[in-house]
Amino acid sequence: MNESPTLRSALDKNLKSAVTAAFLMLPESFSEEDLFIEIAGLSYSGDFRMVVGEDKTKVLNIVKPNIAHFRELYGSILQENPQVVYKTQQGRLEIDKSPEGQFTQLMTLPKTLQQQINHIMDPPGKNRDVEETLFQVAHDPDCGDVVRLGLSAIVRPSSIRQSTKGIFTAGMKKSVVYSSLKLHKMWKGWLRKTP
Repeated sequence: MNESPTLRSALDKNLKSAVTAAFLMLPESFSEEDLFIEIAGLSYSGDFRMVVGEDKTKVLNIVKPNIAHFRELYGSILQENPQVVYKTQQGRLEIDKSPEGQFTQLMTLPKTLQQQINHIMDPPGKNRDVEETLFQVAHDPDCGDVVRLGLSAIVRPSSIRQSTKGIFTAGMKKSVVYSSLKLHKMWKGWLRKTP
């Protein structure tokens, strides 16, 4: 990574985008763990495998043992962000949830996500520009849900393609065995949660 400034820049931009998307989906005050769970869960939002076949605590299982790594990865981004108060000693954060603050955050999201939000929120025939739609979403009390819908719409097709490729690459028999093991693991996770 140190040899490629272009790659480093793209990775930094991706980390900042993940933080911004998570901020929009979280309440005004939250813990570091809440933030890191939201960030880690971004790539699973809309993934149909999380409904059937995956342990529901997968994201939590990723975050819990790696809090220190998440802090290292995201700490400077959080401390440099003018819209967040990061209380490192308490592991708490506060974010600007005003419409103006949310609009600023929405405007820094990746273009693909902005366009997906516009597609979700712009009624047929209205043809508003993306900025106008994001301004409306920033004033919507369900802003975080709209962002989540946009992310799901982006992740879902990719997860379906990945699963389909897996069936053809591994073959039907291996895919059925793998899916059975995943379902078994999912059931074990459910049983752990029930008293």
